[in-house]
Amino acid sequence: MKKVLMVALGGTLAGIVATTQVAGPLLAQESERNASVYEQLDLFGDIFERIRAQYVEEVEPGELIEAAIDGMLTSLDPHSSYLSPDDAAAMRVQTRGEFGGLGIEVTQEEGFVKVVSPMDGTPADEAGMEAGDFITHVDGESVLGLTLDAAVDMMRGPVGSEIIITVVREGVDEPFDVSIIRDTIKLTAVRTRTEGESVVLRVTTFNDQTYPNLAEGLKEQIEAAGGMDKVNGVVLDLRNNPGGLLTQAIKVSDAFLDKGEIVSTRGRNPEDGERFNATPGDLIDGKPIVVLINGGSASASEIVAGALQDHRRAIVVGTKSFGKGSVQTVMPLRSDGAMRLTTARYYTPSGRSIQALGVSPDIVVEQPRPNPNAEDEEEATNRRTRSEADLRGRLTNDSLTEDEIRQIEEDREKAEASAARRQEDYQLAYAIDILKGLSALGPQD
Repeated sequence: MKKVLMVALGGTLAGIVATTQVAGPLLAQESERNASVYEQLDLFGDIFERIRAQYVEEVEPGELIEAAIDGMLTSLDPHSSYLSPDDAAAMRVQTRGEFGGLGIEVTQEEGFVKVVSPMDGTPADEAGMEAGDFITHVDGESVLGLTLDAAVDMMRGPVGSEIIITVVREGVDEPFDVSIIRDTIKLTAVRTRTEGESVVLRVTTFNDQTYPNLAEGLKEQIEAAGGMDKVNGVVLDLRNNPGGLLTQAIKVSDAFLDKGEIVSTRGRNPEDGERFNATPGDLIDGKPIVVLINGGSASASEIVAGALQDHRRAIVVGTKSFGKGSVQTVMPLRSDGAMRLTTARYYTPSGRSIQALGVSPDIVVEQPRPNPNAEDEEEATNRRTRSEADLRGRLTNDSLTEDEIRQIEEDREKAEASAARRQEDYQLAYAIDILKGLSALGPQD
């Protein structure tokens, strides 16, 4: 017994000695690191004083400090930044769904401003801006080398004023100018309508209005259709939706899930991670869902698409999404400013991060670019196409009742409406056709 005790005691003493021997260098390294930080802060102070005293023009000290803070944050990643009091106030207004501007969501890539997506019905959308466009100049002035906030400031201006944006677009040989008239942007977070037997939920942004708009609009469409039995499914259109509030993305996902994880976030420290789970209840009682995404679908849109895809609750159709898989926390600062800091990555229920990868659709469907001669070609095709029914003196069909003939004609009208829809919005028409196919198969065990 004594031997065992001595061995244990010896191990404890050895551990204390080893800890002391290791701790010494660690403490010295920490001390050196702190000294280096203080030296760098002294250097910052020296530079600040020299600029203030010797720069060719007098500068405002507060503006210098704000610029230094913003430079520190923007050096981390494209989504971290400093918000001045005016910018912070504008952001709070934007999350409520109404603000002044162009109606365009942008990020920065290789020194240029890149369009994430134009928002539906806004001046940028009506002017023809597209997801993936690069903005090189604003009113003739280059944005190369500017911070994202500085470039955005150049695009701001009075409502009703004109701005000329120079755009570089993939597939177009030369840069071209786009004229946009600034306006007050009033975002309708969700627009709902029924196409045939399919309810289309067009979600344009994730702000405070998103889930309430979606739930109310969906209810109205189902009632107008005559009940859930008259609906074959839902198309959740997230194309060109740049994202927004994480809380709203969770609520929208939860609207169609009964259980399971929706999204998890993981920060620098493991204990800071969070998991968000669905609650019982599905607004459409398990009816099929097709989610539409494209390169302009980012952030909160990708959370919804990823969650419904991982749970096999929806078929995701379109093209690869933007790939913004990080979470930004807005932290209030003194003088009513704020700091937007990337604090975590988010992960879909299967544990995949979509940062820089995006959500890959289950079925890849490109949206064809408009063909200016398409209408002429269609008219020519219609002129060439004739059938037995067009022939003079044709025999009548005696095998069908009047009701059967009426049903055939109604089905033909629906098919023609589908063909017209494919001309207007090929991806949406494809999604609706998928719902028709699933409905034709009937309930699956």
